[in-house]
Amino acid sequence: MAKNTENTLLSLAKDLIARQSVTPNDAGCQAVLISRLEALGFSIESMVFEDTTNFWARRGTNAPLFAFAGHTDVVPSGPIEQWDSPPFEPSERDGFLFGRGAADMKGSLAAMVVAVERFVHAYPNHPGSLAFLITSDEEGPFINGTPRVVETLMARDERIDMCLVGEPSSSEEVGDVVKNGRRGSLTGDLLIKGIQGHVAYPHLARNPIQEALPALLELNAIKWDNGNAFFPPTSLQIVNINAGVGASNVIPGELNVQFNLRFSSELNHEDIQAKIEALLDKHALEHTLKWTLSGQPFLTPDGPLLDAAVKVIEEMRGTPPALLTTGGTSDGRFIAQMGAQVIELGPVNNTIHKANECVKINDLTILTEMYHNILKAVLTV
Repeated sequence: MAKNTENTLLSLAKDLIARQSVTPNDAGCQAVLISRLEALGFSIESMVFEDTTNFWARRGTNAPLFAFAGHTDVVPSGPIEQWDSPPFEPSERDGFLFGRGAADMKGSLAAMVVAVERFVHAYPNHPGSLAFLITSDEEGPFINGTPRVVETLMARDERIDMCLVGEPSSSEEVGDVVKNGRRGSLTGDLLIKGIQGHVAYPHLARNPIQEALPALLELNAIKWDNGNAFFPPTSLQIVNINAGVGASNVIPGELNVQFNLRFSSELNHEDIQAKIEALLDKHALEHTLKWTLSGQPFLTPDGPLLDAAVKVIEEMRGTPPALLTTGGTSDGRFIAQMGAQVIELGPVNNTIHKANECVKINDLTILTEMYHNILKAVLTV
């Protein structure tokens, strides 16, 4: 990559990091990206829903439609004293670029834009279409961001064929992992009802903690599935238990339990919910249970996009990437609902959401080259 392109890449990444775009605030990041894309002939459609700023940019009208997807929002910096340099003042040290969002995912956004600039200048009349789907609500409640954009596009029958999400997928070296799917996420907020009373008169009370323990132990022991070639086994984790009034002589009247399942494509959320409800009924627990489905599992097992990514990465690194579905959720789960091939490819993720978040500057250069070469493979054949 030419030196002036590397300088452009680093300058853009720094410009984005310097903007304090904590969810759902965009802080002008999208305006920076839009100005670059407009110069390449992209048509820009701003989509503002409630407190969230999104945009859809498209160049071309023909199939296939290849889209880059990402987010300009970042998580809060946390205690400033834990940072070696101000989180929203990008700095370079020892070949790394430091700042909140450097790896998740402003570095990826810069790499996407610069890769597309190179591609369009080299192939101004490329087949198919290019697009960007950018939101400022990925780290937060993810209500008014990508889901609303996808809903809008599907309502007018505009569908993405291939989508590359710039989430930090890599483990040790950039490109060593491609996420070609993600597990589903289902949260249960369980309230077990008892009768509050004095511990010296248990016959006048009903202890929801002691009543619930056998059911919780049975719930924890369930083996949901064995996973499959792409997904690890489904995992249930109890993440919070709360009861009591703060006095040692009071039997609580309620027990609150929160748990989360990360589930494979071997299951669906209706079956999970039915099994847990049946377990609670079996133990005759007086309860209410609220469910929150954060995402269905999705998978891109093969296809032109994944084939191109694997080939490009193998040619550049000498070894193919691992194809994994582990980790948290991403906005890819919403885009997959369109029937799109979806993969995630981005920087090393070992500092994301931490103090002193950083990315290797050379990794951004490599990532830009990977994005550019994937574009060539899928849109110039």
